[in-house]
Amino acid sequence: MNELVLNKRLNKTANEVKQKRREGKVPGVVYGKKLGSLMFEIGEMELVEELSKSGEHGVLRFDLDGYNGTAIIKEVQKDPISHKVMHIDLKEVSRYGELQTEVPIKFQGKEFLSKKGIVIQNQKDSVKVSCTAQNIPKAIMLDVSNAKLGSVYKLSDLEVGSEISIIDNLSTVFASVVTRQFIATENSDEE
Repeated sequence: MNELVLNKRLNKTANEVKQKRREGKVPGVVYGKKLGSLMFEIGEMELVEELSKSGEHGVLRFDLDGYNGTAIIKEVQKDPISHKVMHIDLKEVSRYGELQTEVPIKFQGKEFLSKKGIVIQNQKDSVKVSCTAQNIPKAIMLDVSNAKLGSVYKLSDLEVGSEISIIDNLSTVFASVVTRQFIATENSDEE
């Protein structure tokens, strides 16, 4: 986990923020018990590199004008067309204290399902967990390469280490295996 250098931001007008974005800076806010709420800016390239490593719900270390801390990424706002990061919200956390956060659920082996003419239908794409900041996974993986038509996956099917607790109801169904035609029919019924 690298340390990101955040620069305190004093400008508050929309024009000043737009100018900073044109200069390759991303505005953000970090908040916490010790810090209160502080506005900052960070280089877009640095931020994108860190997001690719830690994920959009990950944990990062930061230096804000000499103040060193650890924060969880609470929200990343992106432009809907260019997908560029427009704003980021961070919440300061203790590195070793327990916290609750959402972690994305990712599927391995989807390509084997498409060869069989079946697909995964997601009802939920993340799960709420409790763990220390240093143990937050980038994602929780589920191998679906051996799934069969009609298979149903519950949160209890997810495998996590002993240092991570799933907070959501373990009997919640988050995905099922259906035919491609089912998805097409379901989408046409909604129109």
